[in-house]
Amino acid sequence: MDTLTRMRTFVEVVEAGGFSAAARKMGRSKALISKYVRELEDELGARLLNRTTRTLSLTEVGQTYARDATEILQRIDDLQTSVGDAHAAARGRLKVSAPRTFGDGELGRAIMDFVMEEPDISLELHLEDRFVDLVDEGFDVAIRISSLGDSSLIARRLSAFRIVCCASPEVIAQYGLPEYPIDLLDRPCIIDWNVNRGHWPFMVEGERVTIPVKGRVEINSPSVGRQAALAGLGFLMVPYLVVRDDIESGRLVAVLEPFETSAVAIHAVYPHRRHLSGKVRAFIDFLVRWFDGKGPPPGGC
Repeated sequence: MDTLTRMRTFVEVVEAGGFSAAARKMGRSKALISKYVRELEDELGARLLNRTTRTLSLTEVGQTYARDATEILQRIDDLQTSVGDAHAAARGRLKVSAPRTFGDGELGRAIMDFVMEEPDISLELHLEDRFVDLVDEGFDVAIRISSLGDSSLIARRLSAFRIVCCASPEVIAQYGLPEYPIDLLDRPCIIDWNVNRGHWPFMVEGERVTIPVKGRVEINSPSVGRQAALAGLGFLMVPYLVVRDDIESGRLVAVLEPFETSAVAIHAVYPHRRHLSGKVRAFIDFLVRWFDGKGPPPGGC
């Protein structure tokens, strides 16, 4: 009996809520299911389940193993499925959630490129700055910008997500180039409420610090913040993707780069599913390729 079979049996028991239910689902005897789980525990040298005559619960080690085993099995199943003609299976309605502040820019272009490439897929795109419940609300996939600590979802990293502090050359000439984050305290800043609500994060000597900034302009849109920065209204903290072209052309100048934080990334997340649909697989694979080709250059977002 191989480890994968034991692992799959254990996951089925956890998902079904018991040995009897798992046995019915798998078409095997309860005794055999119990034997497989016991052999897995013996192989690992750890108890995964607490068993009584009436209840079944996961041990602390069992919780970790169940989560990781589910993801491993998911990837194995996806790999086997992808050997077939995944492109031909890319069809149907795809419901996607993405943050509005990101979907209006680079991500929006990427998604539209995907729709153009996949004529058999129809798109339902929801742009909103909240964490949707993928299962309850019927979403196939969500794009999230975070450290992603939610273990109930499968995540695929698409790209780093750099937050940059920048200003126009005119502002820097007038107020001076800040050498340390604290220098922003006496400089005009454009406050985007999407970025830590006026408390800008930096890394100083390996520790995260926040600087309370002030300014005449407060907005809740990175694109409007970009316009304010180009107009010379102050320093701005903004996703690099929003101002990449401006920085590369010299219209804006990145400052305090050694102090930038890097705690978050762009992820595509979707519920645990044994057989990932072709449309979701095609969408996520496309975004990975898109960010590799059109996203941030090596070394940064």
